[in-house]
Amino acid sequence: MRFGVKKLLAAIILAGVFISAAYADLTQRINAIVTAPAVAKVFFAVNILDPGSGAILYSRNASAPMVPASNMKLVTTAAAIRYLGEGFTYQTSVGIIGNNTLAIIGSGDPLLGDKPTTQKHNLDCRWMLKDIAEQLRQKNINTITDVVADSTVFDDQLTHPSWPPEELNRRYAAEVGGLNYNDNCVEVVAETVAGKVELALDPQTGYVEIINKCSPAAKPPDTVWCARPAGSNVITVLGACHKRCEPVLVTIDRPPVFFGFLLTEELKRRDIAVTGRLIEREISPAEPFQQIVVYSTSLWDVLERCNKDSLGMAAESLLKTIAAYRLPSGKGGSWPVGQQLSSQYLLSLGIPSDQFFIDDGSGLSEKNRLSANTLSTVLLDLYRKPYWQQFKQTLAVGGLNGTADKWFNEQKYKGKVFAKTGTMGGIKALSGVCSTGAGDRIFVILTNNANGNTRPAINNIVKAVIDESR
Repeated sequence: MRFGVKKLLAAIILAGVFISAAYADLTQRINAIVTAPAVAKVFFAVNILDPGSGAILYSRNASAPMVPASNMKLVTTAAAIRYLGEGFTYQTSVGIIGNNTLAIIGSGDPLLGDKPTTQKHNLDCRWMLKDIAEQLRQKNINTITDVVADSTVFDDQLTHPSWPPEELNRRYAAEVGGLNYNDNCVEVVAETVAGKVELALDPQTGYVEIINKCSPAAKPPDTVWCARPAGSNVITVLGACHKRCEPVLVTIDRPPVFFGFLLTEELKRRDIAVTGRLIEREISPAEPFQQIVVYSTSLWDVLERCNKDSLGMAAESLLKTIAAYRLPSGKGGSWPVGQQLSSQYLLSLGIPSDQFFIDDGSGLSEKNRLSANTLSTVLLDLYRKPYWQQFKQTLAVGGLNGTADKWFNEQKYKGKVFAKTGTMGGIKALSGVCSTGAGDRIFVILTNNANGNTRPAINNIVKAVIDESR
């Protein structure tokens, strides 16, 4: 009996030696990566842990608050599940008020008319607009007076004050309304035909005015770009086009009105007359509302677009949604209240207040700060929840899909890295979980003062984790 106990103890001690040696090897490999001359001026914050035991396998500058870029979306999506519940759905109501006035009550849903989401569900991207028209025709409603768009679930601050003003016409800085459509963007495609540049717009709409100042190019590269002044829906297309250019996504002003305008155009195409005005206002609970149809979007669809594809508007809508649903009225969701709630979530996990600062939901603001410890604690909290496997599928998968599809393509890494990417000027990040022979590993890698060699270094850290755990 004693001999057996001695053998067991010896085995445990020997296993501990092997584990320590493996950790030592991992530390050496990562230290060599982050101290290489090519990234000598880059500041790395790294935290790697075993989610099963909670043991930290590697840590470097883990308590330093860093600009996280889109890794902020991990905090936003985790907070959304905490406050809204995993079964939450956005519900956009369409009905009739008054004398045949068509009313749309927004819920803050960021995925109405979102192409990847509609394609995922085998639907036409304009199916909702067409369906509203069909619902009216089935009820023998052939004339509408006014079209009312109610977006008061959110406040009227459509762009965040910390976002760069010169970038507000770019997709990642789209306005955030209580009623949204097509990611609050239009798509401009330039094509050179017979020595002239022709432009196509999707969706085709009179809501925006296009000014064509794009020139034909004799040879590549294409340099097409679009300008839209703040508060305007006049888009000027500039640069040069050789043959057919990649689509340029341009944000629009006043998303709720954009939705109403597109709907009005669709109704007219289907011979439903609109005789009055397009109005943006709150629909009072006292107004009789004859509901026609409700459109629902799962929280998980929103989390997937937010994390896997890094759709900034989805993250900002989530932040404002948790704010709205915590207010007594269920309306007026704002960035300040969302910031407060996200901060409360982090504090509830025991994260020190000096290791984070929440400014927006997507990470576009350079005022955001997260430590590697903060993100690894959030990921560990998610990992221990019953819905972890579902959340994991919202992340980009290395070598397969999302914003990580071009990395980790080697067979031994492909499909084993589930992560949120992050990229801004001088900032690169990658945080998530990787599957290894020794079990899952949570990793957080944040870098500031990043250069062109930083992304390969980040990826090599994750590869080292997988290699040392086989």
